[in-house]
Amino acid sequence: MGHDYDVCVIGLGPAGMAVSVMAAEMGLRVVGIEKRSLGGECMSVGCIPSKALLKMAHARHLVSRLPDYALSAVPAPAPTDTFGRIADHLRYIDEKKTRAMFEKVHLVLREGPATFVDPHTVTVAGKPYSAKRVFLCVGSRPAVPPIPGLGGVEYLTNDNLFSIDKIPESLVIIGGGAIGCEMAQAFRRLGSRVSIVHMDEHLLPHGDWEAGRVLEGVFAAEGIEVLNGRKIGEVASSGGSITVRTNVGETLRGERLLVAAGRRFDFSELGLDRAGVEFSDRGIRVDTSLRTTARHIYAPGDANGVQFLSHAAMHQGMLALINSFLPRPFRRNFRSYVVPWTVFTEPQVAHVGWLERDLKANDMAYEVIETKYEDYGAAIAEGIAVGSVRVYASPSGRIYGARIIGDGAGEMINEWGLAIQNKLRLHRIMFLQHSFPSMSFLTKRASESWAMNRMKSPLMRRLAKLLA
Repeated sequence: MGHDYDVCVIGLGPAGMAVSVMAAEMGLRVVGIEKRSLGGECMSVGCIPSKALLKMAHARHLVSRLPDYALSAVPAPAPTDTFGRIADHLRYIDEKKTRAMFEKVHLVLREGPATFVDPHTVTVAGKPYSAKRVFLCVGSRPAVPPIPGLGGVEYLTNDNLFSIDKIPESLVIIGGGAIGCEMAQAFRRLGSRVSIVHMDEHLLPHGDWEAGRVLEGVFAAEGIEVLNGRKIGEVASSGGSITVRTNVGETLRGERLLVAAGRRFDFSELGLDRAGVEFSDRGIRVDTSLRTTARHIYAPGDANGVQFLSHAAMHQGMLALINSFLPRPFRRNFRSYVVPWTVFTEPQVAHVGWLERDLKANDMAYEVIETKYEDYGAAIAEGIAVGSVRVYASPSGRIYGARIIGDGAGEMINEWGLAIQNKLRLHRIMFLQHSFPSMSFLTKRASESWAMNRMKSPLMRRLAKLLA
């Protein structure tokens, strides 16, 4: 039986864009279905607008720190049109950049959700589309915890945060993960009074405690209130403000409430049972090649519940398309690739590989190598002497993981990811010349510290004397 298309992509966020654009460039007939906006959450309400907001907040923060004699020459940016400017940027990206990528793709955009009628066919607004291969790139949505009273107040998530008309006078944030921390700092620097309350013992619970501690210190200095280890007892609205009460009796009040408490799935519109695709509240079930329980259907990205990161979704989209053409022995295992992540606060926090707590839990012998920004002249001179490069490695230099807190961490972490993925040891990094005085020179210093530790062994000292 013939099909209308070679490839049907449902959802055109990071994973769906990777699949559809690559497949079209390969000469395949591709239909891409998106009920909301091209680029998905990342482009419209996630990575891109949040980074734009952070950049605006950073600029205003820098101006606020200028000496008095310089302020008359540099007017502070007014935050009144913040969200309008972000919307203009997003519109330009959509119309002038993103759409151009889909010239070879048959787009079904904003016509409604896709629903399976059989394993190879979906309908959108009553029109059928059939394909030999189907890729479910439907992503995830903000989770809303079952907090008493929350349903009776007007709250924000990242879905509607960038649609507000002004910077609020005060903001309470439920959740101390990446979104909560980034938005706390951005809104504080744009003039809001900000509080974070969450149930974990430290900020960024998916990272390590030290990163959370450093951020908490920075936040305290900037006037952001952080309440760790709290559960929310009740949320209520009165007198034009929202009240949040914790389980230990504290009361927080804000003009606005942001819920940043994780992600959830909603596959109700897809009719996955009619396609033979199994799923649960943890995501769509996939094997190591990203194939679902239906042989011709793949689910890269958030929808499989393994990673909730845009770059992971893009990478999985690429692998899923490649795997769909390969015999089983040659398919790529998507779980075998390292996944670096970055939180774009100031200082940034980035990690790749094993966390130290995981190494301890698995009784793995490891060595900690750390170089601090405060010991690096360039960081001191630039006024960014906060944080460190911290590496976990074996005595022979095998790299288990790396965590960076500090300026440029999001750029620097990728070198460590490349090294771990390709099983490069620390001496290979040491012998690579790093541009000086960049912050990435701290990466080289870490590898040199590891090498110097090797020189302390009695065997190496005897060998050095013998060869002297």
